[in-house]
Amino acid sequence: MKKACIIGWPVAHSRSPLIHGYWLRRYGIEGDYVRMPVEPEHLPQFVKAMPSLGFCGGNVTVPHKETVFRMADGRDEAATAIGAANTIWFEDGRLCVSNTDAHGFLASLDDQTPEWDAAAGVASLWGAGGAARAVIHALIGRGFERIVLANRSRERAEALAVEFGPAVLVAGWDERAEALRGCSLLVNATSLGMTGSPPLEADLSALPGNAVVTDLVYDPLETALLSAARARGNRVADGLGMLLHQAVPGFKRWFGIRPEVTAELRRIVTGDLIAKAGAAP
Repeated sequence: MKKACIIGWPVAHSRSPLIHGYWLRRYGIEGDYVRMPVEPEHLPQFVKAMPSLGFCGGNVTVPHKETVFRMADGRDEAATAIGAANTIWFEDGRLCVSNTDAHGFLASLDDQTPEWDAAAGVASLWGAGGAARAVIHALIGRGFERIVLANRSRERAEALAVEFGPAVLVAGWDERAEALRGCSLLVNATSLGMTGSPPLEADLSALPGNAVVTDLVYDPLETALLSAARARGNRVADGLGMLLHQAVPGFKRWFGIRPEVTAELRRIVTGDLIAKAGAAP
């Protein structure tokens, strides 16, 4: 029986077992996918022991993505460009890694807002963390000529701009509303607006009416940003789509079948989000 896992610290909140467990049942595969809470100081030892523990691979979440990337014997193009890994597997004893966040981001927009990139030109991106790195890589690959990056820490945004080149321009966090003029896409890659985090203050008055707005936050599923964008007529894509689609390549690698992101799977994960929100104190 093939077995994969999600490695993180903490990891109890992860919906990955729900997603991969659904696919294992749907395709009649004898396999398992489990959570593995691993403290940072024990990560190298655990990863090296994975084959002997019966794991063919797995996903990696915070705070381990960059450490696993550095440990790898082989890295694909996406992981190399993003500088972090979220998917691992073993080939002849070698640790190989990928980053499927960019794939998940693009597939989610393609699914929820078809032809969103037909007028690829300028995108506004809020946030400069790991998710933002994946978004920049994805948008450059789709032909966006300019990505206006705003982050609460300008230094972090400027470091990303240097790394990714002239396609990325930096705007001050207090300039982000004005920087929306002429944009065809707005992406929130910060944790602002997430359940338990401070709210995201968003003035969308300068955003063109035909622009697409996506929020990588999926808890809550309908964030204040998406509600505001929807109210003014913009097309929107929620963050759950990225979570679901980024899981597809890993499942295929470990279990041999490319799974489908179905409406039933979205309902299952959405139901879990609602149930957990209802149980929160």
